[in-house]
Amino acid sequence: MNPYKNQSFLKLTVRFASIFFVVVTILKVFISIFKNGGISGMISEYFSAETWMPFLTIQVVMSLIYGLIMAGYYKFIKK
Repeated sequence: MNPYKNQSFLKLTVRFASIFFVVVTILKVFISIFKNGGISGMISEYFSAETWMPFLTIQVVMSLIYGLIMAGYYKFIKK
């Protein structure tokens, strides 16, 4: 029996989206540290005054899309 069938769709979406958000954000930050030559390069790329909002928006939208897709798959498609 699929343990995800008994949980609500919203709870599954939030769980999948939050895990995706944390993992992908950490990966992007670490990759940017090595790509841009240190913490100052990463901060200027993702967390400066002009770039933190687009970075956060992209991360949240990607996480929600992933969460919806995975919750739909585990709740309705997977047997």
